[in-house]
Formats: sequence, C-alpha cells, structure tokens
Amino acid sequence: MPELFPLIEKLERQRSLTEAEYQSLMEGRTEAAAAELRARAVRVRKAVYGNTVFTRGLVEISSWCKNDCLYCGIRRSNQKAQRYRLSPEDILACCREGWALGFRTFVLQGGEDPWFTDERLCPLLRQIKAEFPDCAVTLSLGERSRESYQRLYDAGADRYLLRHETADQAHYEYLHPASLSWAHRMDCLRALKEIGYQVGCGFMVGSPGQTARELAKDLKFIEEFRPAMCGIGPFIPHKDTPFGDKAAGSVELSCYLLSILRLIQPNLLLPATTALGTLDPLGREKGIQAGANVVMPNLSPVSVRKKYMLYDNKICTGEESAQCRGCLSARMAGIGYELAVDRGDPKKFESQGGVCGAAPYCAASLSSCHFEGACD
Repeated sequence: MPELFPLIEKLERQRSLTEAEYQSLMEGRTEAAAAELRARAVRVRKAVYGNTVFTRGLVEISSWCKNDCLYCGIRRSNQKAQRYRLSPEDILACCREGWALGFRTFVLQGGEDPWFTDERLCPLLRQIKAEFPDCAVTLSLGERSRESYQRLYDAGADRYLLRHETADQAHYEYLHPASLSWAHRMDCLRALKEIGYQVGCGFMVGSPGQTARELAKDLKFIEEFRPAMCGIGPFIPHKDTPFGDKAAGSVELSCYLLSILRLIQPNLLLPATTALGTLDPLGREKGIQAGANVVMPNLSPVSVRKKYMLYDNKICTGEESAQCRGCLSARMAGIGYELAVDRGDPKKFESQGGVCGAAPYCAASLSSCHFEGACD
C-alpha cells in the first residue's frame, strides 16, 4: 500500500483530497488500504460518537412514484410493482409503536407520490411533533418545490434525505429519464440546506456506468457540500427494470467508501444500509466496523414491507425490523457498539480546553475548521 498511504494520511490530516487523488484511492484499492482506512475511520468516529449507534424508525409510506428511474423497482412503468399508500392514521400508528420501542427519529420515506401534498403532510407532521416533541422527523420524499420544502420545515420536519445518486451529470442522465434533471436535483439539495434542514444526500455504489471517476466526483461533492448525513449502499438490480441484468455493487467497496467519508467529515451521520444487509448477512455490522454510526430498522406495517421493493431480495422481515430492536442491539453489542435512545443529531466536536476534541486527527486552523464554533 505504499502508494496509497500518503493519500490516506493526507485525507485524515486535511479532510480533503483533489478529485484526481480520490480517483487514485478508488483505482488503487487493496485489502491493505481498506484495513488502514477502516482503522483510521473507526478511531475518528469514536472520537466524535464513541461506541454509540443511532437508530431511526423507517416508515415506507408509499410505493407509488411518478418517476421512471431506470434502476428502481417502484418506477412508474413497472406494471408488476405492488402499490400501496399508508394513510396519515397508519403513519401515526407506526410512530406510536416506534416511540414505545425506543425510537426517537422517524423517517418517512416513499416514492414521489403526488397524493402526499403539503395539505396532507403538514397536519401529519404537526401531529407527530405534538405527540412526540423530543423526536426528530426525517422526510425522504424526493424532489419538491422550495415552497413545499419550506412549508414542511415550518410544520416540523427536521431533516430531509434526498440522495443525489451521482455527482456526475452524464452518469445521472444515464440512470434517469429525461424528465429528471441533475441540475434540479442539486438545486433541491441547496434549497434544503438554505432553509435549515439537516440535509442528507447519497449515492449508489457500483451502479451501471459507474467508474472510479464518478466515485471520485461523489466524494468531492460530499466534501464540498458537507451534508449532515450521507446514505450510500451497493446498487442491487431489480428484475423488472431496464437494469435488471446488471451486476450488483459490492459490500467491500461500499465499506471502503464509508471509511473515506468518515475521514472526510468526522461528524457525518453514516447509515449502515439495508442494501448492505441484503447482500451480506453481516453487511450492517461490516458497515459499522468501517465507520458508519446509524441503522434504520423498519417500522412499516408488516403487510406492506414486501411491496416497497426498490431492488430484488430486499430484506423485509426478521432482524431488520424495528420490532426486533433487541435482536439488533445484541448484534451491535457483539461487535462492541450500543444502540442509543436518542434523536441522533450530528455532533460538533467537544471542546477540550479550547482545542477541538478530535485534535489528534485535525490539522485545520481555526480559520479553516469545518466545524465552526466547536472550539468556542
């Protein structure tokens, strides 16, 4: 690994590489490099979050979608997709169950379903926050107008997850229909941040047409955009889509990228995704051991979990379910981590006598620190 070691050292010290250097990390990936990145990522992660793993209760509210993304199992033109839509009462029932189980963040995720207007979502958000004022609510409902994002924020939404999928425009156009615009997706992300959301973005690993060049662009985008959360996971094909015959991404490359992201932004909220657990029974554990610090068990009604099938063979019963929080806790304990009963907000580094709590890993001057105010 001699040729990659200086890049890894530089990344940990400066939290930044050039796009060409990120590409070199991708192209030169070895088991030794992965092990070195993993060790450094875990050390940095523990400096900020200790051994805590945050949980989010995931509620998949609708499998209807107006879009036709080429990789997605609930794309509009998939006539074999099983469609459902949860009512506001259904969603509230999921949140109530989640609260009783110990969840303090609810993630409302779905396709871009026009039924879920602001007029329906805003009262729902206000009711969730009225019943559970100490909880955070994350929305993941795709592209909407800035005005809609503002109304939802004002009604109580704390976070918004909008995966950018790829930071390369040509690659984005390869993965999406002409009706979707890379520039508009980026505009949405900027608007969400300006409004005040804790913003999450993310990308697929190993998606069709992706090379080290596209991954390098994704890493540079994350470095510059500085989201609160970044959701990445391996691409998994769905048989009833145009990419149904493409190869899946890998757990190993996904974990490699998780370690790099942790070094880029030490306080980043990084989920160990369901896709990791779908490809590998120990995928989520491997994600946590690579630097991730979030898991998102499923709170959706059991009757609809198999219908929200974004990709083939998605795990939808058993230990990925919120009802098996005890099982998940035991699995995390088995690798030295513990589940938190906490909103799980991004943490600033704690001050230590005027010095950033991650000082052993930080070379930034106060004028260039990415964690403004952390050392005040």
